Amino acid sequence: MGLCFKSLNNMSTKKAKYENEATSLMRSSDVAILSTLSKKQDEYPFGSFVTYGSGIDRSIYIYASDIAEHTRNIKNNPKSCLTIFKINNEFDKQNSPRLSIMGDLRKVSEDDINSCKERFFKFLPDSKQYSKMHDFNFYKLHTAKIRWIGGFGQIGWLKNDNWLGLDINWQKKESSMIAHMNKDHSDVIISSLETFENISDSKAKMLSICIDGYYIESNDNFYFIPFDNISFNASEIKESLVKHSKKYKD
Repeated sequence: MGLCFKSLNNMSTKKAKYENEATSLMRSSDVAILSTLSKKQDEYPFGSFVTYGSGIDRSIYIYASDIAEHTRNIKNNPKSCLTIFKINNEFDKQNSPRLSIMGDLRKVSEDDINSCKERFFKFLPDSKQYSKMHDFNFYKLHTAKIRWIGGFGQIGWLKNDNWLGLDINWQKKESSMIAHMNKDHSDVIISSLETFENISDSKAKMLSICIDGYYIESNDNFYFIPFDNISFNASEIKESLVKHSKKYKD
């Protein structure tokens, strides 16, 4: 029985590791390959290079033109797959981490469009020029399955519980949280950036918070700093930030 429990614990630890690594890759990138089912070519898979943004939860958003081939495809059949990858040129490219998120791509609802725009343009400001064109719309990937490959032997299907659209009760408090951190705890932000990215910048600022970490802006670049645990409510966010304060301040 003890061996069984040990095996289950190891499996749980491995899955948690995979999820943390997958989340960090997703948060740290903004480009991916989008696979859709071709309307024109008998639903053969069709791959496109796209930019994407992620929400306060782990929702994925793209900003797509109506005349794009992939947009025509998802209007016909919303089933899609976003593949995010990171090529490490120092090692075997085949052994590089990648994440595939499958789901249905649908237009962002009117209730969510303003928060989606604000966040997307914050991280991808060059995309704002497309808003002057009337045929661009935001689409949200409603996640169904997540596949993680961290390298040889590090492969698994992740539980999608934490990847579904979540009701974030602290979203309206995000701006005040960020202002407080930048004003009263800038040393924590600076220390976290140096710890995770080996970057020393006394002017580094917190830019955004999400359920699994926060973004720091430094010299016009964005860096994702992960929490130890996923944080669903305001008190858990505060707890995670306090942990970082104690852990990295010195």
